[in-house]
Order: sequence, then structure tokens, then C-alpha cells
Amino acid sequence: MRWKWLFFGLLAAGLGIVWNNEKSRRELVSELDGARVFVNKVAKPYEAWQIIFVSVGLTLLATSLYSFLFREDQPLLARIKKSTFSIIRSLPIVKGKIKAELDKAKKSLENDSFVHVPGEKTCLELPAKGLTAEEVLKEISDLMIIATVDWKKGWASGTAYNCSPELTALNKEVYGRFIWSNPLHVQIFPDVRKMEAEVVQWTVNVFNGGPDACGTMTSGGTESILMAMRAYRQAGYERGIRYPEIVCAETAHCAFKKAADYFKMKLTSIPVDPLTRKVNLRAMGNAVSSDTVVLVGSAPHFPHGIIDPIEEIAAIGWTCGVGVHVDCCLGGFILPFMDKAGYPIPPFDFRVRGVTSISADTHKYGYAPKGTSVIMYSEQKLRRHQYFVETSWPGGVYATPTIAGSRPGALIATCWATMRFMGADGYVDMARRIVGTACKVKAALKGIPGVFIMGDPQASIIAFGSKEFDIYRLYAAMTGKGWHLSSLQYPSSVHICLTAIHTEEGVADRFIGDMKECAGVIMKTPKDKTTGMAAVYGTSQRIPDRSLVDDIALSFIDLCYRVREPPPPPSSSEAR
Repeated sequence: MRWKWLFFGLLAAGLGIVWNNEKSRRELVSELDGARVFVNKVAKPYEAWQIIFVSVGLTLLATSLYSFLFREDQPLLARIKKSTFSIIRSLPIVKGKIKAELDKAKKSLENDSFVHVPGEKTCLELPAKGLTAEEVLKEISDLMIIATVDWKKGWASGTAYNCSPELTALNKEVYGRFIWSNPLHVQIFPDVRKMEAEVVQWTVNVFNGGPDACGTMTSGGTESILMAMRAYRQAGYERGIRYPEIVCAETAHCAFKKAADYFKMKLTSIPVDPLTRKVNLRAMGNAVSSDTVVLVGSAPHFPHGIIDPIEEIAAIGWTCGVGVHVDCCLGGFILPFMDKAGYPIPPFDFRVRGVTSISADTHKYGYAPKGTSVIMYSEQKLRRHQYFVETSWPGGVYATPTIAGSRPGALIATCWATMRFMGADGYVDMARRIVGTACKVKAALKGIPGVFIMGDPQASIIAFGSKEFDIYRLYAAMTGKGWHLSSLQYPSSVHICLTAIHTEEGVADRFIGDMKECAGVIMKTPKDKTTGMAAVYGTSQRIPDRSLVDDIALSFIDLCYRVREPPPPPSSSEAR
């Protein structure tokens, strides 16, 4: 956008120079008059309505072509591919086949992901008469039978980060005391306001923020990232940038793409080194433009658990005068305590010159109940760009720090209570236990034939792949054992996110033993094909038209909101 204004500025300056020179002015007037005569000669055979019609049509065509070629919110190649695939899908010979395959994939998704459990009941209507508390609790107990994954025993990757009886009992008590509170009403709930401010200050201190460092609480990592990107967008608008740009690694959390989509920002994705899985610094530096408002580094990133080179990214941002956001949502309350736990890592927080914002989830390794995170800024000026204020509404002056208006004060209270309960020593101890367990698992996986570790993860996530067999076969085999791991793509891989639950006695050994057993069986026939949903997932990343995968993903979300009657019980003949 700035190049466009520079062009017009230079054009105006050139015309000014020409106009001030009498000889040049005469020559320019003569050329313009010649152009006028030529245009009148060409247009003479046509009627006025024809000239107007053609002029309007060509103008509309030119503006449409310009908008398609020079839209700054999406790369040109991506738009060309999207338009090409859209045309191909609309062809009658292709349309029917695609629909049939999509319907088949959706049906398979429904059958594999939404299985009715014997005894499961479905409520389609409100009861005509309200139930007693005892009746509701009975229905809740009945409903819980469909949750068959025993995550409390460590069968799930990530998901739940701590379920100690003491912490659970504490948070039940605290939640009950603040169940109806809402920090939107500061005068009515000053205690909740104070707790939120203290949680933010504690977190800023953990990340070594300076005297002007600040932040707010949010509902989770995604909202923390959204708020930070909105702040950078607004700061970009003040500088006259029409399409503020985010530059991040391809491994950065999808929330950055969501922010770009929500806030009409441009996102430039930078490749990572295929071996280290760290962002390509040279490519990131070259990608910085006059529209770039923020560079993003992850500590660590979700797919492979790798910590990006934050100091180097911050140096690029500092040199270019661009903000740097560190996404520490996942590592938030492990990384700051790793040094004291005996696992030193390079600086990644506000100690690094150039880091201007950090997101950290209190509901992951902060061990608070789900629904809280903290977004931090190096200075208050940047935080103000996150806020929303409307002063002309008939309902009064409206101002909120985050996306939501009303917020659950009980979650702020439980987060405050959890952090007080844990203390710095508690977080150091948990970091020592979790990272120690991760080191044990990583060493064991390196010794399994056919399996390799993605990069060199230093914290709690370990991703693995295979050059000998389809890694989704191992994923499917581990699922059959009862494990719920995370399947990844580009490249095909799988990861486990270790939590406090996995540090309990026997859990890591069970995982390692099952991995060795499953990989050993697969290595006997390494070239066999993957079947079931694992095969669908593996195939999906090879589909060039990503809108087809979009359709399947959207159907999955639709299914999550579908209420279905349980299937009828088998007839006596079927039972026999």
C-alpha cells in the first residue's frame, strides 16, 4: 500500500517539475491534445450510450482484476488455486463424484466418532415440569457413562493437566463461592477485580516484565492470541497500514490464522527447517515488509514441541521496528521454571530485547480449571489497542478489555486460588517432574526401531514419525490400546503432550511399553496400508483442494451439535 502512495507521489512531483518548465509544459499540452483528437476519432462511429456502456464495463472489469491480483489479505497463488478448484468442482462430471466421496467420508466420520454407548439416553425437549436436584444429578450420572476415556489415568495426550484431589477439592469450594460473580460489574465484585489484577501481575513477574509491563486475563490461549493481534492491528492502523501483516512460522498455532481471518489481516507463513523444526530466520527476515506489524515465535509450538529461536526473532523485530509476540500458551508455566528445575533453556521472555507481548495459559501448566489465560504486553500503550470502547451507545459508556462482555468471575477466582496453592516451588517441582518424564520417554522412543523424534523437543511435547512405515498405523495401533494421541500432518507424525498425570507411577512405562509393542508388530509388515479413520486422516493431507477437507471438518463440527435418538435395541433374532 505504501508503494502505491509513493508511486502517486513521484508522479505528482514529476508533473509538477514538467509544469514549471514552459517548454516541457507546451510539449505536454500538445501530447494531451493529440490524445484528445485520437480518442474523438476512434469514438466518432459510436453512439454516446455505447461509449458509456463500454467504459463502465471496462472500468468494472479493470477494478475486479485489480482487486483479485493485488488483494493484500491473501497471497495471489492461494487465490488462483482456490478459484481454479472451485471451477473444477462445479463441472457436472466432477461434481457428482466429489459429493459421493464426501458423503462416504462424512458417514465414516459419524460412525467412528459418535458411537452410542449402551444405556445412553437422549433428551430432545425441556421437561414439562422442572426436576428436583436429586433427579438432575441422577441424569448427570447417567450421562457420564458415555465418557469412556479414563483420562485421569494418563490415557490422553494433554487435555487435562492436573487432577490432584487436593487441587480439585480447593477449586470446587472456590468456584461455589464465586459462582454468580461477573467482573464486568467492578463495583459489585471488587474482590474478583482484585484477583484478576493480581493474577496478571504474578504472571508478568514470572515472565520478567519491566515496570510498565501489563496484561489482562482471557478465556484461553486462542483469545489471548486474538487480543494481541488486534492490538498490533490497531497500532498498524495508526501508522496508516491498510492490511497489517503477521509473519509467523508454519508451525505457529492456528489461532494466528483465526486472528488474520477475524481481523482482516494478512498472514505470511514462514517454512521451518525440516530437521530442527525451527523457523527459518533468513526467510522470516526477508518476509518483513512495510506492512508487517508483528513477528511471532513459539515457546514451544504445538505440533512438535520445539522452542523457536526467540532471541534471534526478537533481534529481527528490534532492527526492523516491528513488534514480537512470543506464544507461550502451551509452555507458559513450565518454561519459566525450567532453569530452577535443572533444565536450563535460552531466554524467551521480556528479558529479551524486542519482545513486546507474550501469551501464557494458566489453564494448562498453570493447573487452573479450563477457561483462563493471560496476555501480556511490555508497555501499557500497546495493551490499550486491545480494548474496545463505545462512548455514544444509549446504554451508556461501554468498555471491555477482551472479546467477552460478561465473564465468569468463578474462573478468575479458581485461577487465583490455584496459583496461590501451587506457589513458585510447586511450579518448579512440576516442571522437574514433567520435563524429567519427557526426557525418559524421548530416550526410549529413540531406541524403538522404525521411529524417530521430530527435532529436539526440550519441554513436554514429543512428536515422532517414521521413514519405515506409515506413522498413522502406529497411531491407530496405540488408539486400539486405549491411547488418545494427537495426529499431525505436513509432515505425517504423531505427538504426546505430557502432563502432571503422566508423571504418576507406571504411566510413562505403560506408554513406552505399548509403543515398543505396537511398533514391533508394524515393523514385521512395514509396507502394509493404513485402514480406518487413520487412513482418512493420512489421505486428507494429500488432497490438493483443501476446500474438500474444509467441508469434512465443517461436517464434524455440525455433528458435534446434532442430537440423535439412540439406535433401537437389536431384535431377538438379531441378538441370536
